[in-house]
Amino acid sequence: MTQSMLVARLHEINQPMKLERLPIPQPRPTDVAVQVKACNVVPNLNNVLATYAEWFPYLPLPELPAVFGLDSAGVVSAVGDEVSGVQVGDRVYVNPGLSCGDCRACHSGKDQNCDSYTFMGYFAFGPNGQQCFDAYPYGGLGEYLTAPGRNLVKIADTVSFEEAARFGYLGTSFSALRKAGAGPDTTVLINGISGTLGLGACMNALAMGVPRILGTGRDAGLLEDVRRIAPDRISVHAVGTSDLSEWARAQNLGAGIDIVIDAVGPGAPAESMLDAIAALGRGGVAVDIGGMMEKPALDMFSMMCSQISVLGSLWFSTREAQEMADMAARGVLDLSVLEHHTFPLKEINEALGALPARHGGFTNFVSVP
Repeated sequence: MTQSMLVARLHEINQPMKLERLPIPQPRPTDVAVQVKACNVVPNLNNVLATYAEWFPYLPLPELPAVFGLDSAGVVSAVGDEVSGVQVGDRVYVNPGLSCGDCRACHSGKDQNCDSYTFMGYFAFGPNGQQCFDAYPYGGLGEYLTAPGRNLVKIADTVSFEEAARFGYLGTSFSALRKAGAGPDTTVLINGISGTLGLGACMNALAMGVPRILGTGRDAGLLEDVRRIAPDRISVHAVGTSDLSEWARAQNLGAGIDIVIDAVGPGAPAESMLDAIAALGRGGVAVDIGGMMEKPALDMFSMMCSQISVLGSLWFSTREAQEMADMAARGVLDLSVLEHHTFPLKEINEALGALPARHGGFTNFVSVP
């Protein structure tokens, strides 16, 4: 093993990342080291980093310089003395969600509710995040990283590193569907089905046996591509063509939908979520995973009378990710629809400035060290 590794570090907002060599990190007793084989890259990462502090000042970035890269997959290269169940050579996805491990939420297995919850290689959810960044300073835009042993998800040989690097988007919708009780006896409406989060929700809903999946979007061509994945189970609706609630009920024998997964992004109008919620039947559940920034005016009295619930769902647990990975290993979760576009880490700045046009959520941009 060489003594140094290549990383891409951001030193200043609105500036290119710098390619540098740093010592290969060694795991502490409860940690592992992973040789990164693939890291998912948000297509507009440059814009995200440039505007994040303005958009979300309550979600702090790490102190610069920093190695970013949220979703990483690779091979375990070293194992701490206190880690069990993991061996050098294991193929893994690294859940980047870090927590303190000592609070009430962590003790109950609900790491996402920890006040210190932090995305390694991206941003924190509160003021204590820098402690987590300091403990685990390497994201996936490097050749190696360290992570807590409990954050590893084992992946089978039948799941490629490029596919595993998409687990963040996929796992987010998997957890949301689980919270809502999705299964063979439910109907699901995915608001924004052709986007990255929405397509993941569709793929997971299919894997979980949901018989009727409805989806909204703005691009008719993309919507048709999604429908063709399983035309006997998926129906799609172009936004603005007709009343969404009426259309959804027409697709469901006149009944309201059981579950709404709202996957539209921060810039979407509040009416988009409200229209989707209106399609729910009595006892329905809406789960937000897209992070829309506008504040919808919810009719709480009507929701009370109809026993409708609205939930926010953040990321996923490592256990949930392992269950999803096992579904992918068995072929129940079909990842073959993803279109991978890879580029070498050393060309990260050039790649971010010249990524090809996205085919909606089908496109998967991946950095490969």
